[in-house]
Parts: sequence; structure tokens; C-alpha cells
Amino acid sequence: MQEERTRARLPGWLDGLYDPDEMRAADRFAMERRGILELELAEKAGAGLAVAAAEVAGGGPIRVVVGPGNNGGDGLISARLLREAGHEVDVMAPLALDGLAGVPRTNLDRLPGVPPCPFDPAALAGSGAIVDALLGTGFEGVVREPLVGVIAAINAAGAPVVAADVPSGVNAATGEVEGPAIRAEITTTNHAPKIGLYVAPGAWRVGEVRVIDIGIPRGAPEASLVGLISRRVLGLVPARPRYASLRDTVLVVGGARGSTWAPAMAAEAAMRAGTCYVRAAVPTSVAPFMDLRLPGALIHGLEEEDGRHAEEGVRTIADLAPEAGAVVLGPGLVGTEGAFSRSVGSSIEVPMVIEAGGLSAFPSAEAFAERPGPTVLITNEAGIGRLLGLSPEEVGARRLASARALVDRTGAVVVLEGDGSLVAAPGNPVALGPGASGALAANGTGSVLAGLVGTFLARGMDPFVSAAAAVLARSDAGDLAAMYVGAGHTVAGDVIQALPEALEPRRD
Repeated sequence: MQEERTRARLPGWLDGLYDPDEMRAADRFAMERRGILELELAEKAGAGLAVAAAEVAGGGPIRVVVGPGNNGGDGLISARLLREAGHEVDVMAPLALDGLAGVPRTNLDRLPGVPPCPFDPAALAGSGAIVDALLGTGFEGVVREPLVGVIAAINAAGAPVVAADVPSGVNAATGEVEGPAIRAEITTTNHAPKIGLYVAPGAWRVGEVRVIDIGIPRGAPEASLVGLISRRVLGLVPARPRYASLRDTVLVVGGARGSTWAPAMAAEAAMRAGTCYVRAAVPTSVAPFMDLRLPGALIHGLEEEDGRHAEEGVRTIADLAPEAGAVVLGPGLVGTEGAFSRSVGSSIEVPMVIEAGGLSAFPSAEAFAERPGPTVLITNEAGIGRLLGLSPEEVGARRLASARALVDRTGAVVVLEGDGSLVAAPGNPVALGPGASGALAANGTGSVLAGLVGTFLARGMDPFVSAAAAVLARSDAGDLAAMYVGAGHTVAGDVIQALPEALEPRRD
């Protein structure tokens, strides 16, 4: 069963993604409150599925593989409509359809021509397209036989696959894939997108997502737990003050001998995003290099031990922090400055972004309870795994649940990097960023994100909104940079140079 979460209205800058319970509520609203027949809703879902299948079909019959539920009913409708349009269609049923009732039974009875036959992997040879209507949004857990073999055969058939609502084997509420799952070229999803279509690893299976309007009217229950970050969030970023303000200051704390790139990227990103003042606190021996790299920033050399921050430097940070609107802790720290990082984290009250080496100083999620101010943690699957006692693979398999677990145990806003950055916060929905881009695979782009979050925090933005806006702005900047130099050649500096254009609010 899915963990119960408080449902509330999504902020206006998130485009809602439905979980199965929310979708069922929308269906009930249409039928019980507006008098729309279930058969009408299903007919439109099947029609959208048929259109997509006809579009991708090559030479050869379209094979529609149906299960014994509502998802299979949509597949039966698509098969009928495709046959009526003149397509050669074979319908296969791996599980018995004898127990069908209600609308799915009606659609089985309405199917013209040859009735569904038992599934035979060999019969998939020469398919022009395959429609996956096996499971559906109610599925969770692990696919069992005989469907394990069915899914393997469909994936191996070499024909384009169109999935009905969600690829079979993908959890529509979480994106989790605990066993075999269909790899679709197109997924037609009814009424609105589902959460699992945008959260890895499920997101890797869906192909193109097409939303089918099945006739659910306005006023229906809306998504409330998860949403896609839209460019509307950039309209919430306050403009730079007309006059230089000390409160519009970002203090970057990090760096080490041989590790100046990351703090430089965080500081430069904050500068390019419009921060009035950027300060960088680094070990004394690397301060001259930072001076050369960051003209316009204020560089502070701190006490060090062998080129790394010493705990004595915390006093300087404590003096500088009250004059800053936000602190970014971690870029370029090499992970051995634990006492320094923990002392900074526990003694500074201003909003703080902690990433990279700053996170490694904290032995567990509960250690962040010492933080006296708003906190944004930027990490990856390995970082969350270390804090929660999980392997990176376990976190990757349950990205949504893992991010929420870290939020619950730290009270911080959590940004989980990866294929589609995910932003979770206490008492808030989860915000999903765009999918991964090769432009953001370059070293230093994580520090760019940290600098952006720090910029927005320093402007007084809510930490959750700051993190979401930064995720989108960096993604857009990566796309813009890739247009000029190619995604495979982009470096962090290219992303930074594209930030001014990316930060301009645009209509979705």
C-alpha cells in the first residue's frame, strides 16, 4: 500500500500529477456528480489509445494485449475502433477474461471479428505495433507469472509499443519498478499525467506521454501530492534591489587546496543570477586563486590545516554570516573537514544550502536537527543512502519515498539530483524538475544549483520555492547552453553564462 500523505492544493506554479486515488476520485466526480457514464469515459480513453497505435504502426497487424481489468477494457475499445477503421488487429489475453464485468465486459461483447485468443509469444512476430493494456494505474508491487513472460516477449518483439495509462509493471503512484516492465514508445494517460510517468525508474519506460481528454469536467478533484515545476515559478523570484543591499549577499563556504572549481562555480552562479554581493570563505592558501577567478566577489581566507578548512575558521564564518542573506556550505570541501562543517551548520541561523562535502560531515539524517535555521540539502542517491542507511541502488529504486524519508527525518528541504531532480519539503507537495540533460552532467553543475538556491534564499524566498526555481532555472540554462555548444560539450561555465536568459519568466 502507498504511504498516506496529507492532501492540499498545489501551489500555482506546479502542474499537478495524479496518483491512482486522485484519479479514481476524478472519475467518481464525473460519474456521480455530473452524470457522465463510465462507458463514455472509457470510450474516449480507448479512442486515444487507438489513435496512438495507428500512428506508430508499421507494416503488420496491431496486437492488443489485454488484462482482465479496466485497463484491458480500454484495450478492447482500441481494438474495436482500429478494426472498424480497417486495421488488421489481433487481441491476446494472457489471463482469462471469463470474470469480466461492467464496462470491460460490455466492451468485450462489442468487439467485432475474432475474439481474444490466449497469449502466444510467437504470435507477436511481424507486429506493426503492440498495445499494452495489461495492468494499469492500480498496479503496485512485483509482476507475477504468466505476465513476467508476457512483458519480456512484448519488449523483445521489436515493434513500437503503446501503453494504456501506464506501462505495465510501473507503479503509477511512485515510478517504482520492482520487476519486469513494458518499455513503451508512447504512453497515453487518461485525463492527466500520473506521478509514476515522471519519476525514475518508471520514467525511463514511458516514452512520449500523451494526455487523453476523456471528458472529466471542471470542478473535479485535482492532484495534490506531486507536480511538475513550471516556468511560472520564475515569476516569483524577486527582482534585484534597485540599490545594492547587504542583505542580498550570498556567502559561499568551501574549497580546499586543489579543489577551487566548485566554490568558484557556486559563487559565479550567484553573481550571474543577480546577487548584489557574493563572498567566498576559503582556506587562506587558495584565496589568491579565488581572487583571480572571481573578480567582483569578496574573498576571505580562513584558518586552515594542510590546505583544508580548520575548525578555528568557524569564528570568521560566524562574523560574516549575519551580514548575508544565505550561506552555501559544501562546494569544494573534500569531506575531511567534519568538525568545521558541523560547527558551521549548527551555529549559523541564516538560511543555508548544504551540498557535496558539506553533507558528508553529518553522520546521519538526525544530525541536521542541530540546524537553527532554514536548510536546503542538495544531494544524490549515494548521499541520501548514506544518511538513511540505504544503498544508492535502494534509493534509486524508490526515489520519491527516499526523498520524503529524508525530509521527515531532517525537517529540511531536500533536492534529490539525478534523472529529473526532485524537490521535497515538510508539509509541501513534491516538485519534479525536467528530466536529465547531458549538459548538466558536467562537473560543477551541482555547485551552480547550490549558488542559485542561495541567491533566491537571500532574496527572502521560501526555501521550497527557492529550490524548485533553482532546479528549473539551471535546467533551462543547461538546455540553452547546449544549443550553442552541444550537450556533450557543455561545461558548468556555459550553464552559468546562460542563466540570465533562463531566469526570464516565460509563458508555458
